[in-house]
Formats: sequence, C-alpha cells, structure tokens
Amino acid sequence: MPLDPDAQALAEALDALLPGPLHSLGVDGARALAEQLGEQSTPPPPLHLVEQRTIPGPAGEIPVRVYRPSPETDLPVLLYFHGGGWTIGTLDGVEGLCRTLSEKAHCVVVSVDYRLAPEHKFPAAVEDCYAALEWVAAHAGEIGADAGRIAVGGDSAGGNLSASISILARDRNGPQIALQLLVYPATEYAVERASWREHATASLLTAEDVLWFWGHYLRDEADRSDPRATPSNAPSLAGLPPAFVLTAEYDPIRDDGEQYAQRLREAGVPVIAKRYPGVFHGFFTMVGLLGKTKEALEDAAAQLNDAFARPRAEG
Repeated sequence: MPLDPDAQALAEALDALLPGPLHSLGVDGARALAEQLGEQSTPPPPLHLVEQRTIPGPAGEIPVRVYRPSPETDLPVLLYFHGGGWTIGTLDGVEGLCRTLSEKAHCVVVSVDYRLAPEHKFPAAVEDCYAALEWVAAHAGEIGADAGRIAVGGDSAGGNLSASISILARDRNGPQIALQLLVYPATEYAVERASWREHATASLLTAEDVLWFWGHYLRDEADRSDPRATPSNAPSLAGLPPAFVLTAEYDPIRDDGEQYAQRLREAGVPVIAKRYPGVFHGFFTMVGLLGKTKEALEDAAAQLNDAFARPRAEG
C-alpha cells in the first residue's frame, strides 16, 4: 500500500529539509537534524514529576530522565532507550514519547542517555543500558517503582539494546524483565531480505544509512557476530521475556525485526508482532504527527499494562 496521507506529507517535508541522506550529513549534521526533528512533536502530556538525575555507570555517570505519572509508589517501570543508530539521539528526542507512555501505561519511565558512537564504540552502549537495568532493579523504591515489574524498550538502536540486555539478564541471572518493547529493532547486520532491497531508499532511513550507523558503532568485523551487538546471533533465544515487536512497512530493517520475532516464537517466547502499514522508520517517536504513531503508542501501552498485570517477579 502507499504511504498514509499524513506520512506522505511528512516524508515530503523531510525530503525538503534534508540536504541528502543521513549518512551524507556527517555525524554532527545528523545529530543536529535529530535535535530539530525532536522539536516537531506536539506538546507532551503533563505528568506528576519529570526528574533529571545521574546513575553510576561502567565508565562514569549516566544521565537519565525519570517520568512519574502520579505520586503513587510501587508503580511498574519501563526502561527506555532512544534510537539513532547508536550515534545520534537524545533524551529530548523521546521526551514526548516517554511522557505519553508514562501516562498511558501508568508507569514510571526511565529514559537512558547511554554513551554514543563513534566516540564510544560497542559495547559501551550495551554496558550502560545493562547498568541502568541493574540500577533500577536495586533502587526502584527511590523513583516510586516496583522492582518486580520492570520492562525494557526502545526504538531502532534502542530496540537492539533492549533485546541485547534481555539476553544478558537471562545469561547473568540478572533482573527479571516483564516485557521487551522492541520498536523496529536492528537485530542483525545488513541481511539482504526483501525489505532491505525494496525500501533501500525509504524516507528518513536508507540501507546506506544503516551501514553507516553500523560502521560507527562496531569496532571491527568480528563485532558483527557478537550477540550483544546483533541479538539474532545468540545461540538460543529460549527463556527470554515476552516481547511486543513493532515494525514499519517502509523500512529497510523491517524484516530484521519480524525475523527476530519469529525466532523468539520458535524458542517458545510469547510474542506479539505487528507491522504498521503506510509508515516509515522513525514513526513511533513522531508523537502527534502521524495517526499510526497514536495507534502504536496505544498498542504499546496496552501491552505494557498486560505485562505488568501478570504475576510479579521476585523483587
């Protein structure tokens, strides 16, 4: 099907704004564009508390932003990791998204400002995100959260990081995770499936952009097969948390996420996967701009609520 009318209008606006594909802008140019796009969302809903703080990390303090929808305590908590190819993206870029999920899922959201490439290559981002998971599990009470009801989620690179730390938590007997919210996750290195070929020049993210981001993130070719970088390379996906996998029709890495969802199913993991037609990569964070974004946020909140309502893990 063609792009949705609102997605088509936004794609045309992006084409007018972009002097070229993301990879042609350089790191600084792509970061500046990401900040500009993050300012386009409609005003987010007010919450009880939004707090900026830092938590200990493996290489120093990690900035995080904590969103609380009410003064209640023992609320479930979502750890959110922004997208941007491990290279661009900020807490501000997912401000509206995190506020919306906090309100709709009535949960605390902890948005994590992990270290970015190319200044900090793999596995720096994974290490920061796992440290944030451990911190939330150990300090949930400080932020009004329940350590027995933790979900992880993120878009694109953030979906990759969510999948990666879910595997680490399983393998290290770490904190239990109630749900993986994987939004068009980058789960493998440039496998030429149908979406990679058919949507190689899609709006906002092209196949060349994907390779450019991987090139900044990974240290060498050996990293391509490391499950911490490419979760699809894990020997087994059995025993991982339930997952909600969202993909966009016009996205070169659409099939990566859908194949990962299928592998999770085959490993016995409860999975719901949904492809959103008529939209392109990045749509999930475009709060207030696209009809499919509203639908996807409602779906994500519903899946979070269902996961948080299941029997609680040991805190």
